[in-house]
Amino acid sequence: VTKVPEGVIELGSNPGPDAHWYVVHTYSGHETKVAKTLKQRSEIGGFLDRIFKIYVPQQQKIEVSEGKKRSVDEKLFPGYVMGQMTLDDDSWHVVRSTPGVTGFVGMGSTPTPLPESEVKALMRFTKMEAPKFEAKYTLGDSVKVNDGPFKDFLGKVDEVNEDQGKVKVMVSVFGRETPLE
Repeated sequence: VTKVPEGVIELGSNPGPDAHWYVVHTYSGHETKVAKTLKQRSEIGGFLDRIFKIYVPQQQKIEVSEGKKRSVDEKLFPGYVMGQMTLDDDSWHVVRSTPGVTGFVGMGSTPTPLPESEVKALMRFTKMEAPKFEAKYTLGDSVKVNDGPFKDFLGKVDEVNEDQGKVKVMVSVFGRETPLE
């Protein structure tokens, strides 16, 4: 049994030699909704022999907001969904007529398949990568300390360390600039 990577929805099994990965353009922010709708339409319409997998590449990030850390799934390619399918007129129409889909990515009006190696590399990248911090602050931002002995002090962001999810803030204490982490 192989583990399905995060963001992959499996539909049909045993993709044949004609099955390739295609990139579908969607409205930004509608990727997950399009994937779920496409799954339902494929099941109801009997396309599980032509549409095999839908993939919304995402990566976990740790967001620090209001003094709290929380893990969020961030889409790597907003506005795009990948689908493994055998492309014919019917499967093309099912995907193309799904609400939220604006079209296939390709040359002219012909969808261009992605190399299998690229999709596998992308799946490995999203699965293996450790969660990253997403900085909500930039150098020079004015901030107010929310907690600790310097609560309610005002300061300016002096340094941002995204790897550790920390910022260094310069706070004026008795007329002297004091760094806080």
